[in-house]
Amino acid sequence: MAIAKAERLMNLALCLLGTRRPLSKRELRGSIEAYLEAGSDDSFNRMFERDKDDLRELGLVIETVENLDGDVGYLARRDSNRLPAVTLDAEEAAALGLAAKVWQQARLAGAASGALQKLRAAGLPEEVDPYEPHSALEPRIPVHEAAFEPLMLACRDRRPVVFDYRKANAARPEARHVEPWALECWRGHWYLAGWDRDRGAERLFRLSRITGKVRSRAGKFTAEVPDVVTVRETVASWAGEIADRSAKLKLRAGAGYPLRAKATAVRELGDGWDELEIPYGHGMDAWLVEFGPDVVVLEPAELRADVVDRLRAVAKG
Repeated sequence: MAIAKAERLMNLALCLLGTRRPLSKRELRGSIEAYLEAGSDDSFNRMFERDKDDLRELGLVIETVENLDGDVGYLARRDSNRLPAVTLDAEEAAALGLAAKVWQQARLAGAASGALQKLRAAGLPEEVDPYEPHSALEPRIPVHEAAFEPLMLACRDRRPVVFDYRKANAARPEARHVEPWALECWRGHWYLAGWDRDRGAERLFRLSRITGKVRSRAGKFTAEVPDVVTVRETVASWAGEIADRSAKLKLRAGAGYPLRAKATAVRELGDGWDELEIPYGHGMDAWLVEFGPDVVVLEPAELRADVVDRLRAVAKG
């Protein structure tokens, strides 16, 4: 919405809410600067009718009243436009508190904090601890990636985007044309689910691998947005969380604690190395590459080959 129109609608709403009696078109025109500059009566009438319809579409209840002189007047009674009292239980308050944490490093951090203060003023109990029953732990949802905010807005507004993306086994990033569906945080990393137009399929993107700016594109979505987007389940599968096989790894002592947490057996090999047996599934090779020289795949051979291929691709880059 253009700034001039937004200001005009705001001024009209304030006039209608602030009056104790119905105001005629003539009185409204004399009170709002934009209407004074409208030119002819026909131009003003068309502008006023559009503005009145827009305000009603936004939810403002505007009454039309005929006064004693036969003129038509307009007003918006405060009691008809007052929102009901805000009532939140402990779980809902906790959800709002945690949602505000998402913005702790983002540009809207101040807005989120202000929203919580307004909710408390409206009756949200300040003594509610959103982190109970584990009050000793404070969850943090980092939003360090510059791509987060433009992608969040694109998901909300259903706008296609384009960005450069570097896969784990790729030497260089490549452009991706995506219809963004949903953002979700898993294990400290943000992921975007959406429709990849170039590949004609649903894809998942890790925000930390997006390079450069996220650029919006005109036009509508070409693919239907699913009712449920299983971001976490897909990432868990790709990260080997859904395991259907077992691998043996050689891991440097004192390193790879996430791998140790998943191990079903650990044996000391000496010389600063341990041997781990670990269940894994699709995408395990990409995860192991992140540990660099601290891990060596002993078996199976196909997993070892996949890890070596990925490390060679990174080395070439």
